Amino acid sequence: MSRPVDFEAAFDPNRFVVEPSDPVDERIEVGVLVVGAGPAGLACAIRFGQLLEEHPDVAERLGDVPLAVVEKGKQAGSHLLSGAVIRPGALERLFEGHGGLDGMPTYGRVSKEQVYVLTRDRALPIPTPPPMRNHGNVILSLSQVGRWLAERAESEGATFLSETAAVRLLVEQGRVVGVRTGDKGRGHQGEELGNFEPGSDVVARVTVLAEGTQGHLTNIALDHFGLRGDAAPQVWELGVKEVWKVPRPLDRVIHTMGWPLRPQAKYREFGGSFIYPMGDDMVSIGMVVGLDYRDPRLNPHDLLQILKTHPTVRAILEGGERIEWGAKTIPGGGFHALPRQLHAPGLLLCGDGVGMVNVPTLKGVHYAVESGRLAAEAAFAAVAQTADDGPVPDAALASYDDSVRASFIWDELHEMRDLRQVFGRGFFLGGALGVINTITKGRVSIGSMTTEPDDETPLLPVDGAAPAITHDGVLTFDRLSSVFASGNKTRDDQPNHLCVRTRVAPDVAELWANLCPAQVYTAGPVGDDGLAEVEVAPSNCVQCGAISAKGGRLTPPEGGSGPEYWQT
Repeated sequence: MSRPVDFEAAFDPNRFVVEPSDPVDERIEVGVLVVGAGPAGLACAIRFGQLLEEHPDVAERLGDVPLAVVEKGKQAGSHLLSGAVIRPGALERLFEGHGGLDGMPTYGRVSKEQVYVLTRDRALPIPTPPPMRNHGNVILSLSQVGRWLAERAESEGATFLSETAAVRLLVEQGRVVGVRTGDKGRGHQGEELGNFEPGSDVVARVTVLAEGTQGHLTNIALDHFGLRGDAAPQVWELGVKEVWKVPRPLDRVIHTMGWPLRPQAKYREFGGSFIYPMGDDMVSIGMVVGLDYRDPRLNPHDLLQILKTHPTVRAILEGGERIEWGAKTIPGGGFHALPRQLHAPGLLLCGDGVGMVNVPTLKGVHYAVESGRLAAEAAFAAVAQTADDGPVPDAALASYDDSVRASFIWDELHEMRDLRQVFGRGFFLGGALGVINTITKGRVSIGSMTTEPDDETPLLPVDGAAPAITHDGVLTFDRLSSVFASGNKTRDDQPNHLCVRTRVAPDVAELWANLCPAQVYTAGPVGDDGLAEVEVAPSNCVQCGAISAKGGRLTPPEGGSGPEYWQT
């Protein structure tokens, strides 16, 4: 049986840890640098700005640009995708005394909810499991809220460097001193085109990595500074989502489990779906699939298309129109996979990038916001204590770890620490063990909950192709039309940003071809050596990160590339 890890791409992380190379007078100097304009990075920027407003002397010492945010998307929100039903407490705390949440775009609070176990033709309603209860939580579009948060951050003095990819970590004498941004205007072979713009060194007193799921520099930093410790391997889910304009309002939040996933333990198919109302005339629908599955024919994009043919789901969407599509990985290892240290000299790590997601409760946004707020307070304490020409004290940055451990982030993730792992034993046994964990709030041990990386999961030997689905362009759609619906803006002729081997075992090639929701990989013919050729179309990529979980590596493309999400 093949494993994707046996065909892992050659990747040299040392290429991405460098010293500053620009002349001193050409470097972009900022006080604190935040990488990523997602909920963690924007919360960090907002809180840091609030503290600067309260302490103008510190702001003055930090120079002309006391706070900058680097964002690889065309603007804040361009690459943000989530369910999303959130617990608003962390946002309310962030803006307490600073105008509150007035003006934040939402679709109201959850007043009704339903969970179904699906078979092919039936939907069996069950009582909502405690971890999935959402009454009183807020429904929103994360991309819309990201743009709103960015406006709030700008009003607090943050400078945004959009369409700018942070490609390398700048390290001097063992201390992070900023990032180097990516070049623009290179051709497919790396040659300089007529519009070529070299990247720049952006140097800072403190760098906060808030890149989100599968963060490029976050993974580099975790390994370079040995921050993972004895943490369990991170595992991942892949979410594929659509936004629909519908003729009839949906009056409740819906979650499903069961079909079209298979319950037998040998398949290791974990996941479910969500259907959320977005006002009276829109709904979002998504399918989430654990990436430790074993059947190389499984196609997460098409699982969502199949789900929509279920009578209960079809009735919600019938007569409607799909207006947007997207995909994103979700870190699923929970408490066991958290790095043992969240700081390094000159560096703080927060949000999804370090796995602050509670998959059983389908929640992570409020952890990202809270961790960003706590990172801002640690960064501010560090720079406030530092002379203009000295390094920030490590003890001040270490206080961030203490704050996270004392927060609800740590408590909630610890309480649910085994709920993802138990489903590796199959749907039915996993469900029973999950009930024990929920009732006891994690206080009762339910056995060894070890995990292995998704790319080490052996693939099942299978005969024949998976059952075909007809994409009618009305209810169900193929992958290329879905990429178009993401607003993808990646140049066809830019350098390849995906590190994958192009000759692999046939079942690994089939796995990659079916795994990718954007149809980046195509399995070609098998040669005399028994290996299949893999064709790669990097311009299709929506940067979901799934390939990084299954034997390849996603690195940042040119700034401004990728999806342009508006409603996700």
